[in-house]
Amino acid sequence: MSSANDTVRLTLAQAVVRWMANQFIVTDGREQRLFGGGFGIFGHGNVTCLGEALYNHRHELPLYRGQNEQSMGFAAAAYAKYHLRQRFMFCTASAGPGTANLLTAAGLAHANRLPMLMLCGDTFLTRLPDPVLQQMENFNDPTFGVNDAFKPVTRYWDRICHPAQIIQSLPAAIATMLDPGDCGPAFLGLPQDVQGWDYEYPAVFFEKKVHRIRRTGPDADEIADAASLLKSASRPIIIAGGGVQYSRAAAELTEFAEAHQIPVVETIAGRANMLSTHALNTGPIGVTGSDSANAVAERADVILAVGTRLQDFTTGSWTAFAKDAKFISVNAARHDAGKHLSLPVVADAKLAINELAGAISGYQCPADWTGFASDERKKWDEYVAVNVAYGNRPNSYAQAIGVVNELCDPSDRVVAAAGGLPAEVTANWRTLKGGTVDVEFGFSCMGYEISGGWGARIAQSENEPDQDTIIFTGDGSYLMLNSDIYSSVLTNKKLIILVLDNGGFAVINKLQNGTGNESFNNLIEDCPTVAEPFAVDFAAHAASMGAIAETVANPAELGEAFKRAKAASKTSVIVMQVDAFEGWTTEGHAWWEVGTPQVTDSDTVRDAHIEWESSRPKQRKGV
Repeated sequence: MSSANDTVRLTLAQAVVRWMANQFIVTDGREQRLFGGGFGIFGHGNVTCLGEALYNHRHELPLYRGQNEQSMGFAAAAYAKYHLRQRFMFCTASAGPGTANLLTAAGLAHANRLPMLMLCGDTFLTRLPDPVLQQMENFNDPTFGVNDAFKPVTRYWDRICHPAQIIQSLPAAIATMLDPGDCGPAFLGLPQDVQGWDYEYPAVFFEKKVHRIRRTGPDADEIADAASLLKSASRPIIIAGGGVQYSRAAAELTEFAEAHQIPVVETIAGRANMLSTHALNTGPIGVTGSDSANAVAERADVILAVGTRLQDFTTGSWTAFAKDAKFISVNAARHDAGKHLSLPVVADAKLAINELAGAISGYQCPADWTGFASDERKKWDEYVAVNVAYGNRPNSYAQAIGVVNELCDPSDRVVAAAGGLPAEVTANWRTLKGGTVDVEFGFSCMGYEISGGWGARIAQSENEPDQDTIIFTGDGSYLMLNSDIYSSVLTNKKLIILVLDNGGFAVINKLQNGTGNESFNNLIEDCPTVAEPFAVDFAAHAASMGAIAETVANPAELGEAFKRAKAASKTSVIVMQVDAFEGWTTEGHAWWEVGTPQVTDSDTVRDAHIEWESSRPKQRKGV
């Protein structure tokens, strides 16, 4: 134990890394390092000082070399999601474009409320060598640079102008990232000269620190109000969001639903809160949902929303519910708990559910309402069974999902993002084990799939080394960001990647056509600047990065290839063409607000606008 007067002379960079290496957390009774390591690409803005410090702690904080800073951030976000925000990674990037490349990943982490710490190079504090390579000069404000762009997409932001600052800034950043209500990415700008400046730090600053996630208990009056409203319900439902998993409250929510026989619907982030076979699991809700969940949502009189920010894909742009339906929102974040005049319960989900259970003891949902929800789910299951079946019809996303779902292990983790696959996975995937689905649709970020899969696999290998991480990606996302196939092979973090090639951005083409527009600049064949369309040999490309890769013609062949991928010891990529127009999941969609032209010369666009706007009267106006 250090005395109050003991000091240690370190550079800023050395102090940051030593401090991180001494942060621990207790999860499920097990003490582990808070940081699982980091992702880094070095440049002149971080290699000489921060790189030197990281080298000396390379065993405590393993550093994964990324291929792209954006993909590093995606991998870090997926790592944190797997660990339910209780462990996370840092990312380090050089000044200028290296740091700027992290901006999209920071937006993804912010939208999804995921922690990661960004340690990014910055311009020289002294300004003596200015202007320097990669500096963004602002003539009227020399303090304003690229790193300031991170302020809107981070929960905590600071520029370290003196080595002593981190004594306050590092604990503040960690406190933010571990706060259930304010969780998200943190950013520290590290000027290149300041990184190497030394300081006599108090030795006690580097002593081992063990963190625990705070569980905020509910206010008694808020519980009483929520209980009174819920007990008055004739047709209640529970919306189970991603916050249920972050609170580790899936078992409590299931027990609560069973005790009171209340139907449960899941958000995209809340997929895999309940097994698909559970009698009260009524299906995914919203724009990419199910007929069953949306049928109960539009008839419900009281909605208990647990751990969800009620995003537009959940609410059908607020048309999925009756205008007079009442909301109770249980959320650790005050901002989320009060949305749309919800009756708020600002608290940890597990604690709030347990308190609410006691407060409505004896309440039972009417049997005819629970029966209605069950009947609707049976009809939806019948639809999905037909939707994923293959035979005499074009290849589709749903068929590929069905094949993998049938052959995977219950503990395998599924990753998807952006494009048409989030909707198809959400609608058609049957949850075999809780917490095994990662569909990134908070930021809907193309390119997350492979990089996020790599990050998830790093996390999964710590706890479940024998399980697989399965990635569904389209050709568009693959072409946007695929280099972490190479990363996965280099680091021996096996992935199974399904590349479903529909010749471009087919789901946006579908939206384009659905709003009366002609196909334009989405499918490769419809790009006016394309001289001669041709298909990419994705298998050859993946093989060049060290993966096992093959192309299959149909779902039956995909199934055999998937078995080979399961048996393989390294990353496997399976490519199958799917139809860009046929085979979409056509049922289960709630209305979604998109901007359509109010004035146009096109009859089809005008007709589509009128049709689209015909659902607007159902939209709740914030009350």
